[in-house]
Order: sequence, then structure tokens, then C-alpha cells
Amino acid sequence: MIVEQFRTGGDRNFGYLAACEGTGEALVVDASFNPGMIVQFAAERGFVIRFIFSTHGHDDHTNGNDAIGRMTGVRPLLYGDTCSRTGIRVVDGALFPLGTLEARILHTPGHTKDSICIYMGNALFTGDTLFTGKVGGTGSEEQALEEYESLHHKIMVLPEETIVYPGHDYGVSPVSSIGTERGANPFLLQGDFDAFFYLKQRWTAYKKAHGIV
Repeated sequence: MIVEQFRTGGDRNFGYLAACEGTGEALVVDASFNPGMIVQFAAERGFVIRFIFSTHGHDDHTNGNDAIGRMTGVRPLLYGDTCSRTGIRVVDGALFPLGTLEARILHTPGHTKDSICIYMGNALFTGDTLFTGKVGGTGSEEQALEEYESLHHKIMVLPEETIVYPGHDYGVSPVSSIGTERGANPFLLQGDFDAFFYLKQRWTAYKKAHGIV
């Protein structure tokens, strides 16, 4: 499997292309701000884009959808949408075939109700659910609890060698792994939800105290 990370603009946004090496079939994740660079990369290497996913509905992750849809003839999909080509709906556990691979949808509410992660091969595209050394923002205790459960019941159960590809370059590195995050991410080191939420409420002071940007 081939994974390419793109700095698309905006607020340090990342977009991605992941392809089956054997067949050249590819999917795109979060084609925001500059989808043309992803389409050009695919064309230059002979990849055929079969699926386009947005990890959630915020504009900074979807504002390139109309453009990439026109360029490729493929309709971008968000949580709850149905792919017109395959008839597969974007829901938790759905499998989208891509050459010899399958992309599995993980519904990970918290940052937003419609947040998803895409898991294929040893790659996990986490959008704004999980960053490297950080987690996505939430606006209420209810959202924080949803995020906590998504992180622990959907993401941290994956193999530790799984590579984490976040939606923004907000963390300590552009990519990470489940094993690294499990052992070093301060939010994931909290023993229960109360401690997790406490850290969220005091994150600004925590960052300052620990020299985190």
C-alpha cells in the first residue's frame, strides 16, 4: 500500500491519498483547499481514484469536495452517505473494496457527531479525532465523553504498529502510531473519563507548563 500525505493549506490541514500498489486503485481523504495537487499526484503515477472520504463535515475538511468531484467524477462521501457506485453506506464497520485491500469505516463521534476514521492496511486516517500527542477539540462534556469512548473503544484497540495520519499538523510530528500514542499522548494516559475531561478543561495551562505548542 502507498500512502501520500499532502499539506493542503488552511490551518495546517493534511489531505491523503492511499493506493493499492498492485491495482493502482486509490482513495482520497480530506481533499481540502488544494484538491488539484492530489488529483495531479494520482494522474502522474497512474492511480485511479475510486473513493473520496471526508473525515467530518467541517468546512476546512470539505471545502475541496466540489472541485475534486468535478475533477474525478467521484462523489465525496461523509458519514451516512451511500456510495452510488458500490451501494455501500458510510457507517461504522462498512468495508469499501480497493484493489486487494479494504478500507474500513470507524465511526468516532466526539469532535463532531459525524466524525469517522478510515482504517486500511496498517494506516489509520484520524481526521480531527486523534492528533499526534493531542486529541480533537470538543465543546461540551457530552462531546468529550463521546470522544473518550471513540478513542478507547475504536482506536486504541487497533494494533500498536498502526500508523496514525491526522487531519492537521497540530501535534509533535506529522505522523505517529497507535503504540506511540498509547504510551505518550497525555490524553490517552488518563486513567478514566473524569481525568480526561479535567485535562481538556485545563489544556491551555498544561501546554504552557510542558512547553507544548
